[in-house]
Amino acid sequence: MAVRYTKHFLDKLEALLLAASFHLRYEKGNFKSGYCLLKETKVVIVNKYFPLEGKINALLDILAELDVDPSQLKEKGNQDLLAELRQTSLKF
Repeated sequence: MAVRYTKHFLDKLEALLLAASFHLRYEKGNFKSGYCLLKETKVVIVNKYFPLEGKINALLDILAELDVDPSQLKEKGNQDLLAELRQTSLKF
């Protein structure tokens, strides 16, 4: 799957996190990796000053790190997106 750096793709990633019961917040902060993940409270914080590409890459990194069970996602579109993202590896 090719990563598309569009607002629509960012919205899909945000919806996927929300469907997995995570709260997504955009805040300012000194994050070395551009995001902070609080697993116990299911809160994801992304640097709000990131450009669109940076926000998408941060969310992709987070989704790769999280252990989201596809069966807990109700919508088929979210399940398919998660499956595609798990099969995709980013190469820079």
